Amino acid sequence: MMIELLVSVLILAGAVFTLIGALGLVGLRDFYTRLHGPTKATTLGVGSLLVASAVWFSTRGDGLSLHEVLVTLFLFITAPVSAHLLAKAALHQRLHSLAPAPESKPESAAQSGEAGAG
Repeated sequence: MMIELLVSVLILAGAVFTLIGALGLVGLRDFYTRLHGPTKATTLGVGSLLVASAVWFSTRGDGLSLHEVLVTLFLFITAPVSAHLLAKAALHQRLHSLAPAPESKPESAAQSGEAGAG
């Protein structure tokens, strides 16, 4: 009974996070903000579903189910790396963002002091 409750909570949490990630992908307006939907919420959602599967089949099968754990590990390693590469490619292509550009910083006191000393 306790295992079924744990698996049910993990499945519901995974479904909610996956739905939030999908809504973020559809509803956000530019590439950079859309990148957060699948890499944050959806990764957590799919990870939760895989942990639920691992718990269920480990308690029902012949032994510990490591396939889901390996897929979860692979997902948590590759999702941030692929998101980083997509963001770097978008920056390289100078893809427009809706976020305001950061203001340029004035020269620091150390740099201006060194320039005046020479």
